[in-house]
Amino acid sequence: MPEGGWSYERAGVDIDAGNEAVERIKPHVASTVRSGVVGGIGGFAGLFQLDLKRFREPVLVSGCDGVGTKLKVAFALGKHDTVGIDAVAMCVNDILVQGAEPLFFLDYLAVGKLVPEQVEQVVAGVAAGCRAAGCALLGGETAEMPGFYPPGEYDLAGFAVGAVERSRLVDGSGIRPGDVVLGLASSGLHSNGFSLARRVLLEEAGLNLWDSLPELGCTLGEEMLRPTRIYVRPVLDLLPEVRVKGMAHITGGGLLENIPRVLPPGTRVRLVAGAWPVPPIFSLIQEKGNVAEAEMLRTFNLGIGYVLIVGPEDEERTLELLAALGEKAWPIGTVVAGEPGVEVEGRIFP
Repeated sequence: MPEGGWSYERAGVDIDAGNEAVERIKPHVASTVRSGVVGGIGGFAGLFQLDLKRFREPVLVSGCDGVGTKLKVAFALGKHDTVGIDAVAMCVNDILVQGAEPLFFLDYLAVGKLVPEQVEQVVAGVAAGCRAAGCALLGGETAEMPGFYPPGEYDLAGFAVGAVERSRLVDGSGIRPGDVVLGLASSGLHSNGFSLARRVLLEEAGLNLWDSLPELGCTLGEEMLRPTRIYVRPVLDLLPEVRVKGMAHITGGGLLENIPRVLPPGTRVRLVAGAWPVPPIFSLIQEKGNVAEAEMLRTFNLGIGYVLIVGPEDEERTLELLAALGEKAWPIGTVVAGEPGVEVEGRIFP
């Protein structure tokens, strides 16, 4: 037994470090305040007052997700200020699919040993993601769990709540054969498929995160840690202008498994290979790991992070509006009759 007996700190939990972390993250949290936020950081719960003058028949839409094994890349590089963006993006893009405006976000950060500087970096990224999505970082939890995570490592997850007028819910029910599938550009891997990407590139191919690869135009680590894109602002600006019948966030499961989630019975999607540029990181993974094309399609986004489905009469206007909003987008396929699913014409990779 240690001299003077056991304490929480001797068991591995540093309350003073936790208090310092809270002080460090306060300005980052404050930078995300938006209308509806009641009170500030430090209470037992976050408070948000829904504007019932703006939403006459509101439907609350919620989602949660994590960053996954992309965190292993952050640990290896010692760079922790972008994975928070991923945590926000994975949640707000999901609720955006229903047409919802993200209102607030909660984060959960679990660490083996609490290092206030590291916590601040992570939460700074969360705050950056919230600002990009226009939602408030309303609260969260930082849990110090000695012996549960290796030194320097942590897990990060998030929870988002948004709202949409019931009459403006986007549920895919109006999708019909002949409708057009539009794909919005991803920034690369986003936060999916990292167990496969890490195994192929770092273990099997023996590449180094600090390697500068000509085909990527940056180091492998920079490419792999590139944050997930947040589509909230351009899509919310688009929705009042055109009739968007359905949307899909292309996450784990890739194009093959995410698009069918929004299709009504009797419809499927036919994608056209070559209709959009595939970022070189995906070709690198496919080549180095001899990964089958079907496996690539159901694991990665392959350059399409978000999908919109519109009527053929709205295709041109939608693409024009997206371009004006700064989005790269392409017509990548059509809706056809059949059982819900996705088929691909031609080869994605040469």
